[in-house]
Amino acid sequence: MIRNKLKAFYIYLKENLRFFLFLLFLFLVFALPLPYYIYTGGGIIPIDKRIEIENSKKEKGSFNLAYVTERKATPFLFLLAQFRKDFEIVKEETFKLNEEESEEEILFRDKIALEEANQTAVFYAYQKAGKKYTVKRKHFYVLYIDSKKKSPLKVGDDLLEVNGKEITSISMLQEEILKKEVGDSLPFLVQRGKKKLKMNVEVFLKDTTKMIGTSIREVDEIKTEPKISFHFKSAESGPSGGLMMTLAIYNRITQTDYTYGKKIVGTGTIEKDGSIGSIGGVLFKLRGAVSEKADVFLVPSGENYKDCLKEIQRKKYQIKLLPVDTFDDAVEKLKTLQNS
Repeated sequence: MIRNKLKAFYIYLKENLRFFLFLLFLFLVFALPLPYYIYTGGGIIPIDKRIEIENSKKEKGSFNLAYVTERKATPFLFLLAQFRKDFEIVKEETFKLNEEESEEEILFRDKIALEEANQTAVFYAYQKAGKKYTVKRKHFYVLYIDSKKKSPLKVGDDLLEVNGKEITSISMLQEEILKKEVGDSLPFLVQRGKKKLKMNVEVFLKDTTKMIGTSIREVDEIKTEPKISFHFKSAESGPSGGLMMTLAIYNRITQTDYTYGKKIVGTGTIEKDGSIGSIGGVLFKLRGAVSEKADVFLVPSGENYKDCLKEIQRKKYQIKLLPVDTFDDAVEKLKTLQNS
């Protein structure tokens, strides 16, 4: 009985061998993942679709986020990128902090970067506008773990307590680590998903410094008046929208409309002191802004600005390019749009 079934299966495979080889070929060419990512284009997202602020005014124009379309490389995409000047190949290791880091861990880190950028935008915009805000809670997320050291901690853990004390800052955590001897265990209470877990983490020495082999990111959870809420999609992440989020929030909770009826796109990180940081993939974001017929493109000064200026001159794009260093600088540059 079994022999007959095996014989029938063998005959079936033999008769359909070409078909199965063709399916294998399709998989290898179009689905087999390679250790690269491909930047294939950019676009924009209206910020009013991502934030909601109680009793805020409507602007005549719009503030928009710029983004890059990023795809996991396959043999087909990798080959296509060799011939397409508008495609960029980026090594997978560029996104990794160590060789063992998973895509899920990279994604979590990018998600936290987005959350941190949004909270910094809220903090700075409300502070500049003189609106009420309070830090409801501080989160201390584990973003990276030294692969050479065994640790019960996992990327994504939210650290609550150390040595029986509530964690209030990164410096406070570092002080508790320094109190221990190399080889000692440091007790932690962590939030992992919906569970609170107790665990002991070993202190070790690296370059004369005591540490626990993790990278921790502090993210504030801010309560505001008027209330603000965010509505980002699961595929959206990263810190590069910080500048535009800050401008959009500030614009909605103050009297002046800094859009002046223009379609404004931009990119750049934001820090708590209002300084603006450079970003990657800036030319893809510029092209996305141009394709969506934006009037203005805000870009961090320095190399980002130089790259965009060359691209605009080379392709004769009809868009106003504004280089900015700080939030205040961006606001002053936007005022020049009033009579244009």
